[in-house]
Amino acid sequence: MIPFSGAAILLDIEGTTSSIQFVHEVMFPYVRRALDRFLEVQGHTPEARAAFEQIARDAGHASLDAWAAGTDPLSLIRAEVLRLMDGDVKATGLKQLQGLIWREGFESGTLQAPVYDDVLPALRAWHDAGLDLRIFSSGSVGAQKLFFGHTVHGDLLPFFRGHYDTTTGSKKAAESYRAIARDVGVPPAAILFLSDVPAELDAARAAGLQTALCLRPGNAPVPPGHGHPAIHSFAEIVPQNA
Repeated sequence: MIPFSGAAILLDIEGTTSSIQFVHEVMFPYVRRALDRFLEVQGHTPEARAAFEQIARDAGHASLDAWAAGTDPLSLIRAEVLRLMDGDVKATGLKQLQGLIWREGFESGTLQAPVYDDVLPALRAWHDAGLDLRIFSSGSVGAQKLFFGHTVHGDLLPFFRGHYDTTTGSKKAAESYRAIARDVGVPPAAILFLSDVPAELDAARAAGLQTALCLRPGNAPVPPGHGHPAIHSFAEIVPQNA
């Protein structure tokens, strides 16, 4: 058990609240299957165009028009999305576009997020204890809200007061966690960050946050000597003001 007397808990998603397998074996393949139809049907919408512009900037171009230079921009976008996904690149524009495609999947009921069984009871307990619960994921804020709004246990969004993605900064940069602490409005030491990635926990600890490593089935092996308290279930986090 890890007693926690702070003010807020910051959560990762993959390998922490839900399995890595769901993201890689269900959500990512869904994007690949739905990409062509999305580009054809939704490619003209303002949300899609904003994502395309960000993808162009991520690729080092001033704008989509400058990148396309007379060629079909949607073909460029399609090829770049697949290239980034093949390389598991966590680019901001890609995450924005994936979120738009996932929205259709979640809202239609095709996708439903399988959070671990210990997540809902823990969120209830932490919320009832007055803790400020937030999410920090490489997936876009929009995708995060879709994910937690459509889980196997129903809509979990009311438990969360804030969401952060790569627009805040890298999950492996200490400044990202300092920025989150400023936004929450509490000292970094009053926040507990839960993740399955030691490098992310290292960055959070460097910023002054408390940390705990999540050991979930299917997660990548963790090298010894990472220096973070380890948990197998959220039930092991016990609020001291409960």
